[in-house]
Amino acid sequence: MALIEWKAHYSVGVEAVDHEHREMIDLINEVHEKLIAEGEAPDVTAFLGEIFRAISAHFALEERFMRQHRYDQFAEHKEAHEELLDDIRDIMDGYEADPEGARAQLSSRLDSWFTEHFKTHDARLHHRLGTHDH
Repeated sequence: MALIEWKAHYSVGVEAVDHEHREMIDLINEVHEKLIAEGEAPDVTAFLGEIFRAISAHFALEERFMRQHRYDQFAEHKEAHEELLDDIRDIMDGYEADPEGARAQLSSRLDSWFTEHFKTHDARLHHRLGTHDH
């Protein structure tokens, strides 16, 4: 079962950006599947680190695009990125103490964050400035 299902309201209306967002969700779902799979316990910290690195790379590209175009809401958008990265760090830090709680946090935080961020910050950014090369 997927942790996060792609929903139509995640779309920002820019095909390349929506594709990249789907790829991030696919990575999160792949990691989630590994976490709940039967058998040998996976290296959860490494999987969460993989999610963190992928999302950080996406954010870095997006932030560079915003700086290049002198985006008027750069600070607010960057702050939202930092909040998610902080949440992921908190989940990583808390995993060893409470694995089940960390899994639940991963699910609820990422789903609500993606829903809100895609339809607000990313939609405004990409409708205002268009897309960027990746």
